[in-house]
Amino acid sequence: MLLVNTPDIPSKKIVKTIGLVKGSTIRAKHIGKDIASGFRHLVGGEMKEYSDMLNEARQIATKHMVDEATAQGANAIINIRYASSSVVQGAAEIMVYGTAVVYE
Repeated sequence: MLLVNTPDIPSKKIVKTIGLVKGSTIRAKHIGKDIASGFRHLVGGEMKEYSDMLNEARQIATKHMVDEATAQGANAIINIRYASSSVVQGAAEIMVYGTAVVYE
């Protein structure tokens, strides 16, 4: 599956637009990691535990989107965008969406 955040695929012809596909996941902080990040918040520095959690969430959401596009016969997703939001304290939703297409 080809994934791009552009409205087309350079040097490729899009022969069919299937439509919107999306994927999302909600991830919560682990209490142990939350404590470690709390210390970093006090002294400064990257909160690696949160960065890792969000990177994992993006990968999971992207996989869900790709699975949906594959099931509809797409071989690419264009115009991909990511969004995040806080659901409850300590949990975040990561959503990814794009347009499923067939190119040759």
